[in-house]
Amino acid sequence: MNYIGEFAALATAFCWSITATSFEVAGKKVGSQPLNLIRLLIGSVFLCLFTLITRGLAFPIDATLTTWKWLFLSGLVGLVIGDLLLFEAFVRIGARISMLIYASVPPMSGILAYFILGETMSAIQIIGMFVTLTGIAIVILVKDSGNKVKLSHPVAGILLAFGGAFGQALGYIIGKFGLENYDAFAATQIRLIAGIIGFSILFTIRGNWKSFFDAFKEKHAMAYITLGSFFGPFLGISLSLLAIQHTNPGVASTLTSITPVLLIPVAIFIRKETVHFKEFLGAMVAISGVALIFLA
Repeated sequence: MNYIGEFAALATAFCWSITATSFEVAGKKVGSQPLNLIRLLIGSVFLCLFTLITRGLAFPIDATLTTWKWLFLSGLVGLVIGDLLLFEAFVRIGARISMLIYASVPPMSGILAYFILGETMSAIQIIGMFVTLTGIAIVILVKDSGNKVKLSHPVAGILLAFGGAFGQALGYIIGKFGLENYDAFAATQIRLIAGIIGFSILFTIRGNWKSFFDAFKEKHAMAYITLGSFFGPFLGISLSLLAIQHTNPGVASTLTSITPVLLIPVAIFIRKETVHFKEFLGAMVAISGVALIFLA
């Protein structure tokens, strides 16, 4: 059986673990809005070089008008609205609790896919989805709150994270209309172009261009933005599109949502934090959910 979509989704989760950590650090130094636009610009450079080598085209000029329309709209919804809200949540409540709330993307994607695309999930896939989400919840809640589960996070940050999750879920669904058999990396270029245009308009309306240019003076933050841009807008988004191109959006986003589990090694080896037994338990539960999805 072909599992290209599932493997692409798991690779996306790995990319998101690096991106979330990098952007949390950078966002606290330069702010979420400059971070959003800069990472899209850097990601676009990576994509142009990659597609020039692999496709002989630096820009997606071979895409049809229909492909451009749906992917451009997907970029506006997912990268501008969704990521703007999510990255602001990173700054306000941190990446880990934001990613817990972000785990609501799979059920949102599955429900939206049912009503918009007419796609269904098997009983095993649904069970696997909820088992995976349960494992993620165990990991993130314990990781963020120690041995106690607390709901003392700012309401604004929680709402921002939920808004980001919904924007990403809807962006997934819209993007599937324009994908078909089109190259996933070229499709990502179109989404990034939409994001760059969207944020440029937003910066002009709000008069935030000074904060954008000031961000380049923060060399430490720029290093993290560049790292996050490679694994996020370039590789991560492209792999996520490849995933939904080959499997149900609900399944793809569920597998992608194991990112919090992958943050455990980051906590141990990079941040030198103690990881408790319940966190390993949560990781095992999440992996069991992934196994159920593969066996469906």
